[in-house]
Amino acid sequence: MKIPTVPRNTVSPLSRACAVGLLAGLLPLGAVAGPTIEFGEEGSLTFTYALQGWLQHKGFTSATDNGSSNDAFLRRNRLTFSGQYNDFVGFYAQIEAGNDSKLGEDNKSVYYRDAYVTLDYLDEVRFIAGRFKNTFSRENLEACLEPLTMDRAEVLAYTPFGGSRDTGLAVWGNLLDAKFQYRVMIADGREGDEVAEDNPRLTTRVHYSFWEPEFNYGYLGTYLGTKKVLTVGAAYDMQEGVAYGNYVARSDIKDYKAWTVDAFMEYPAASGVYTLSGAVFEYDTGGATNMSPDPALPVTSDLEGYYVKAGYMLPNKVGKGRLQFFGRHEKSDYGVETGGVEYYDQNWNSVGANYYLDGQRLKVSFEYADISFDTEHPTNPALQDYNQATLGLQFIF
Repeated sequence: MKIPTVPRNTVSPLSRACAVGLLAGLLPLGAVAGPTIEFGEEGSLTFTYALQGWLQHKGFTSATDNGSSNDAFLRRNRLTFSGQYNDFVGFYAQIEAGNDSKLGEDNKSVYYRDAYVTLDYLDEVRFIAGRFKNTFSRENLEACLEPLTMDRAEVLAYTPFGGSRDTGLAVWGNLLDAKFQYRVMIADGREGDEVAEDNPRLTTRVHYSFWEPEFNYGYLGTYLGTKKVLTVGAAYDMQEGVAYGNYVARSDIKDYKAWTVDAFMEYPAASGVYTLSGAVFEYDTGGATNMSPDPALPVTSDLEGYYVKAGYMLPNKVGKGRLQFFGRHEKSDYGVETGGVEYYDQNWNSVGANYYLDGQRLKVSFEYADISFDTEHPTNPALQDYNQATLGLQFIF
């Protein structure tokens, strides 16, 4: 499928529809959007409100308290403004107060999670400028309001020095009838007094779709059987001079590099919808976490691991909605030693279900997870085996 383009001097309903479609591909909400106001012949503004409310039981409370916790909180609470300045220039701003009321922390501050401008003149060459999603891992690029499992990996899918979002510039595009996609992003990466050198962070990513193309900047964790998808992707992330191996002496400068390979398949059939996804990761900062780094160096700086997740949606409705089952296995090896022992290394195994009352706009989800550590910490409950059960409600308008 090739996204059509029109000449710059042409203004038409087709042109506007194409521009809006291109912007929709960038949004964390995927294709889900709320009311739209049109301005003049080319401008538009769309409002979207999204809420994820979770009730969660966890087998520990904190790093110093091994008592279980029961917590009701707003995992995500977002208001989004998106639209088009004209046929080729779009914009997106999202404010959030996520994890409000989690562990008793109420009245979380509202902040801009995303704020960027897009330029989409050609399908082959597009630009994003501002604060937006890192283009490294597929799972981070999957819309958090349209996932397969309850949520993403807690740490594995996020880069140590960019997290989920970063501020910078990206160029990307689709080739070969949108089967092949490329991305190049230059961003801030790690900044601050602890950083050895003030260098930009560079990320590249490519993917190839063998069946129907995934031509948007963002992905979905499941297409709910509306597409037949088989996509393989790979990415590389780097930033020079991110830390000192010896912070006190300001010596032994360390560079950061990372890579990932991922695959996603969704196959709708008469017997149901089958989804399978997986990825391998390696984040490398030259072993700085086991040297004498600055206190702010993330524990994920030398992390490697993988995940595999699968889903199955029943072919027919159950009551008023659609029922989808899912499972996830995840392995994380942090490489962090404490007294010669690696306490952080862990396995995550979970199963759950999504009940879609109105697609992703209104759904109820449940997940039970068992988290086990290769070596349990003798005193820290957060690094000891535990279980977690989460019941969630999602609403999007």
